Amino acid sequence: MGKMGIMEIVLILAVVVLLFGGKKIPELMKGLGKGMKEFKDASKGASSDTTPTTDSEAKA
Repeated sequence: MGKMGIMEIVLILAVVVLLFGGKKIPELMKGLGKGMKEFKDASKGASSDTTPTTDSEAKA
């Protein structure tokens, strides 16, 4: 696959507008943003939950 040029991006955006309509796109982007934020929050929480403990912390 080659690099995407400006014409390919414009074509994809035109298809998205035709499929979903102009009014639905902001709602879709809002939902996508919320999903990304929740994913980042969950991944930060998971990484802090999986930190290894030392022997002295485990005995305490």
